[in-house]
Amino acid sequence: MAMQNIGRPSRPRAADLENHASLTGGRGLLQDEPLIFELGGWEKTGVDLPAPDRDAADLGDLVRAEPIGLPGLSEPEALRHYVRLSQKNHAIDLALYPLGSCTMKHNPRLNEKAARLAGFADLHPLQPVSTAQGALALMDRLAHWLKTLTGMPAVALSPKAGAHGELCGLLAIKAAHDAAGQGHRRTVLTPTSAHGTNPATAAFVGYQVAEIAQTADGRVDLADLAAKLGPDVAAIMVTNPNTCGLFERDILEISRLTHEAGAYFYCDGANFNAIVGRVRPGDLGVDAMHINLHKTFSTPHGGGGPGAGPVVLSEALAPFAPVPWLVAGPDGFGLIEEPAGEAARAFGRMCAFQGQMGMFVRAYAYMLSHGADGLRQVAEDAVLNANYIKARLSAEMTPAFPEGPCMHEALFDDSWLEGAGITTLDLAKALIDEGFHPMTMYFPLVVHGAMLIEPTETEPKRELDRFCDAMLALARAAKGADRERLKGAPYLAPMRRLDETLAARKPKLTWRPGDSTVAPAPLAAE
Repeated sequence: MAMQNIGRPSRPRAADLENHASLTGGRGLLQDEPLIFELGGWEKTGVDLPAPDRDAADLGDLVRAEPIGLPGLSEPEALRHYVRLSQKNHAIDLALYPLGSCTMKHNPRLNEKAARLAGFADLHPLQPVSTAQGALALMDRLAHWLKTLTGMPAVALSPKAGAHGELCGLLAIKAAHDAAGQGHRRTVLTPTSAHGTNPATAAFVGYQVAEIAQTADGRVDLADLAAKLGPDVAAIMVTNPNTCGLFERDILEISRLTHEAGAYFYCDGANFNAIVGRVRPGDLGVDAMHINLHKTFSTPHGGGGPGAGPVVLSEALAPFAPVPWLVAGPDGFGLIEEPAGEAARAFGRMCAFQGQMGMFVRAYAYMLSHGADGLRQVAEDAVLNANYIKARLSAEMTPAFPEGPCMHEALFDDSWLEGAGITTLDLAKALIDEGFHPMTMYFPLVVHGAMLIEPTETEPKRELDRFCDAMLALARAAKGADRERLKGAPYLAPMRRLDETLAARKPKLTWRPGDSTVAPAPLAAE
């Protein structure tokens, strides 16, 4: 059965592969491109500048003694270089981006237009507060809706990303324990399926980390949790829905046991997109939760720089929220910049200024354009799409937890590949040849050969079917006579399969004159 066959055969002919490898290194209209330093132009610049009319005597020993060492490219050369590089990147604007636990949803252009309005895009963090009242008002409204959607009384906007938000929440928990004379609580409990940032953040704060076991159906083991809760435990960190794509149905009991032991409940909000508008974490007994704005409210991943990971806090932790605090007064909005006055118990500051304004604008525009009913539908459609993928792929692949529906992502193990001599990595590489970014591989670690697929709510059924058709055809090839197709993939990417272990352990991060990139290996014939 043909897979993705628009514009090319579903399997390249040997002659085509051989000819392709012997010419330019390009793949059709996809150009091969070396490092910018290899393009040359050392003896020229892209811009003519007049000779300086003053000497540099006042610079002393700071005067440059050697050429700066940058290639000199004309405008079209520089433009083409970066356009060619951009063609090597998969993007959500190109096709489905099925990375599980990442929520690679479409970013509406309305959000981008709002973020580029002069009153927001031209702000400077040091300008007087009186001249930024509109921006502060937007932050106040964003904070209001984040608190409303989560059922929490306070929010810290300044954290820049999910892990930064985790750090914020744990520092607030630490400050609360210290203030209560409970500084001896030095242990944080995390499930075995937790995001790696959870134990890493806890260790960074100085806590000891202990794992909570997982049940056979992919959820927190209540008996193990109860056995490990004690006077030394400061907090638990649980993701809900969890990293296996399942809702923790015992979440209220998890909360009760945690609070009964004198600990706080930190919820990793990475998967909030699956329940936004339907479930309020505050109603589940959560004390702190970061919200990845890029995952739930469609700000770009990384935002071209800092992202945003606001942290909502319970009444018990609200007094310890980091500064700056946004406050409303008779003369408009102001900022409490230091731990003093009503913010006297704030644990400190997370970043230099007030947060990432561009991300705030995008997230708020997304909220307003969807409304309460639209945000509820976001969660419902995300869950529907994931279950559709689970249902279709289960014909050839094995769901890690087959009983019942999943939430926003479908998780498969590699037991269906047993005896085929094919691995999860082989399948992922073959998927590249079909024009799709691979799913998340080998995570969560509790599932052998894990394949974690998250379509998000923004994918239409046609795109889901296109992806599922390719996956099913590859699955049949892996179990049939065509398995060599997967072992050698990718064939059509600009570069063939690399030694990823060697690349990770011995990366070459610096270019020096005389270096050159390694040419793509010849493509194998059928």
